Amino acid sequence: MTGFAHEAPLVLVLDDEAPVRTALDSLLRSVGFRVACFASPEELLHGDQLASASCLVLDIRLQMTSGLDVQAQLAEAGLGIPVVFMTGHGDIPMSVRAMKAGAVDFLTKPFRDQDMLDAVGAAIERDRGRRAGEQRVAEVAGRYETLTPRERQIMALVATGLMNKEIAGQLGLSEITVKIHRGQVMRKMAVRSVADLVRIADTLDGRP
Repeated sequence: MTGFAHEAPLVLVLDDEAPVRTALDSLLRSVGFRVACFASPEELLHGDQLASASCLVLDIRLQMTSGLDVQAQLAEAGLGIPVVFMTGHGDIPMSVRAMKAGAVDFLTKPFRDQDMLDAVGAAIERDRGRRAGEQRVAEVAGRYETLTPRERQIMALVATGLMNKEIAGQLGLSEITVKIHRGQVMRKMAVRSVADLVRIADTLDGRP
């Protein structure tokens, strides 16, 4: 897990037991991760590290609330940080809820160090995939912004499967004009086929 090309992944730990926080801080730092520990959800949610973190290790049972509630708050805030849950109670219904809500893993205390490292590693890989996907969407959106209103109109029609002649008839343009606009769309969106353009249109439609 060492040897990251860029800054080491940041792992957040939320547990109201100080010995657990200390042990996890030491374990995770020993393999090269950056770590920030929190004793309460308020400390975590009011901090500025959630957006840059790659994983949250979260206790399911906290003094004033549950880890599931924290997970729900993060989701409501649009923070897609992968969560690894831990608990001292083998509560199967809770684990099912956690996993259905997108948790990467659910570890029962006491857990083996390697099990925690494996779970955190899986969470970080998921986060890398998520961030790469968001970057691709941002790049596509940036290219889309360079299109003129007419080019966007033609892109939308091409993505529905219409031919140049059909688009020309629908927009009251000549077929050659549609062909020119369509070529500009393909160039600006950096695609070579209609199939690629359709996929990009679907990506843009799926933006939050």
